Amino acid sequence: MTSSRVRVLVLNAALGPLDYRVPHGMTVEPGSIVVAPLGPRQLLGVVWEPERLPGEEVGDNRLRPLLGVVDAPPIPAPLRRLIEWTADYYLAAPASVLRMALSSTSALEGAKLATEYRATGQVPDRLTPQREQALERIGDRQGLVRELATMADVSEAVVRGLVKLGAIEAVSVDIDVPYPIPDPAHGVPVLSEQQADVAGVLCDAVNTQPFQPFLLDGVTGSGKTEVYFEAIAAAISRGQQSLVLLPEIALTEPFLKRFHARFGCEPVAWHSDLRSTQRRRAWRAIATGQALVTVGARSALFLPYANLGLIVVDEAHETSFKQEEGVHYHARDVAVMRGLFERCPVVLASATPAIETRHQVALGRYTELKLPGRYGKAELPAIEPIDLIAEPPIRGRWIAPKLVNAIDQVLERGEQALLFLNRRGYAPLTLCRSCGHRFQCPNCTAWMVEHRLIHRLSCHHCGHMIPTPRKCPECDAEDALVACGPGVERIADEAAALFPNARIAIVTSDTLWSPAKAAEFVNRMEAGEIDLVVGTQLVTKGYHFPNLTLVGVIDADLGLAGGDLRAAERTFQQIMQVAGRAGRGDKPGHVYIQTTAPDAAVMRALVSGDAESFYAAETEARQEADVPPYGRYAAIIVSSEDKDAANDAARRIGRAAPEVEGMHVFGPAPAPLAMLRGRHRFRLLVHARRQLDVQDVIRDWLGQVEWSAKVRVAVDVDPYNFL
Repeated sequence: MTSSRVRVLVLNAALGPLDYRVPHGMTVEPGSIVVAPLGPRQLLGVVWEPERLPGEEVGDNRLRPLLGVVDAPPIPAPLRRLIEWTADYYLAAPASVLRMALSSTSALEGAKLATEYRATGQVPDRLTPQREQALERIGDRQGLVRELATMADVSEAVVRGLVKLGAIEAVSVDIDVPYPIPDPAHGVPVLSEQQADVAGVLCDAVNTQPFQPFLLDGVTGSGKTEVYFEAIAAAISRGQQSLVLLPEIALTEPFLKRFHARFGCEPVAWHSDLRSTQRRRAWRAIATGQALVTVGARSALFLPYANLGLIVVDEAHETSFKQEEGVHYHARDVAVMRGLFERCPVVLASATPAIETRHQVALGRYTELKLPGRYGKAELPAIEPIDLIAEPPIRGRWIAPKLVNAIDQVLERGEQALLFLNRRGYAPLTLCRSCGHRFQCPNCTAWMVEHRLIHRLSCHHCGHMIPTPRKCPECDAEDALVACGPGVERIADEAAALFPNARIAIVTSDTLWSPAKAAEFVNRMEAGEIDLVVGTQLVTKGYHFPNLTLVGVIDADLGLAGGDLRAAERTFQQIMQVAGRAGRGDKPGHVYIQTTAPDAAVMRALVSGDAESFYAAETEARQEADVPPYGRYAAIIVSSEDKDAANDAARRIGRAAPEVEGMHVFGPAPAPLAMLRGRHRFRLLVHARRQLDVQDVIRDWLGQVEWSAKVRVAVDVDPYNFL
């Protein structure tokens, strides 16, 4: 860039783009990562095209010079266009979106060697409970002192103390070692005729490189992964990069194993459990194009790929692809836009596609590719309802007699079973039978959940935790606290009493907190060391256990409460996914669904397997109500530690709501979760017709309203969470 003046988007969401002078001898271009002065501070930023990011015009004589250019590849133009689009569509500050692309600041530093720490295997003579917890949780992992402390949930001083005692040692790490190159000719699978046809379509798209979104709609066990692996092989052969997005960090490990079997090495992983040295190595390899395949959580979508040739969103229906904090983006939709800017195909793979995705197929925007049957000899499991009113469990228990008998028979045959309940902990509510006191989170409008494995009451919204008390804090009554309702720990206790010889594993985000823990679980299942799994939605997807032949859904009605417009669809998807874990090998599978409403449309559809009728009815209901995908929603969430300030701001925003044809504003009203992390919350819900540019309306509307500095106002375009 020959101009001595450049516009820079700095990593400060409160500031707009700023202009700087380029010192003599410094060369920058759009996308260059630079260090810019701001008062006495130094900020990272990216040089941007001035015409694309309007900024305040400042005279040349007032411009401060840039301090330096970072030794890293520039942010590519397609990613800059994606950042602009994401900021505009989701009403976010461009700097907040850019921060996701520059999420590894260590990647921008020069050092190639780092000092990390790992356990030596020596156990000190005197172990405090904190040190014991640290060594147990750290296990074979290594990292910086602060990373080990975070892993172990202890202070850095505890880790440093273990270093002094010789229980943890320092190791030098070369952090820019190149990644192995996957071999497209390694482990080539034998595909069925149907799989080969679909793989051929995807490979053609990769080779011709048009932007084209595909819906890969295949029943659980149909081999969707093997099919899109062939498209990845085509991209590798062309020297291009592929990105695979997964909804859960715990799914990364099983995926890496399958990938290794197909391509002879592991792909580059990107998720929150990585050490800073691993993040640096991955970021730089992706930015230079050396990393050919990346698998990661939704944040991997904003990495600076040098030569992206394919994007795959696996389990594309999953609501965890929607970011609920910071920039409220949906990774599935942003992935399609990234494909548009990169001019490459995008594959949305799912056994239960979202109605929004089906609608895009109906409009002709997405191409549907179907895999209606399971691979090889495996057949879809039989699904049978258990009417909890006609056949209730024994008093004080949660597993119905019919399901107990079925588990007995499965365990006798040496097969594995899975009990599914999407509720962590032991019980969702603890109360005092003496005075009726209920344990509520002090920071949120939510009950404290009992976790007996760790002897704590925990809030699942803010993480607040207290030891389980022996007596009631209200009336001092001892032994008066009673657990109400079941969580997975309670179901596991019941299962242990019913099946005393069974080896039981509890699978939730509390027990599978890292990819290593997920790998350990998979290995134990495959080795036949587990007979009965009790788990949450973490076990509903991605896992392939040929000896698992029985699935029991403890409370199929759980997800239907609350009035969420996607409640029935989400329940259908979740139960179909967990049902898909049964009978994936040669042995037939069976699924029992415990419900109080066996005649409900969603339950009838699950039992009959008539997904099309269910989706048709749901789609028609959405169309009549003019809700997504036929109408639009946007939520405005007003929050503050000061309730009156939040209420006042919400009322001001409500009074300023514009009269726009085809748009209605509901509220303000206290949010269903009226307090979260100590902040009082009020919501307004905007309902608009599909054709309305609701972002422009909201941008102008909020731009005219002033509120206290104590108040935070967030906008959630296309919300999935209505709490």
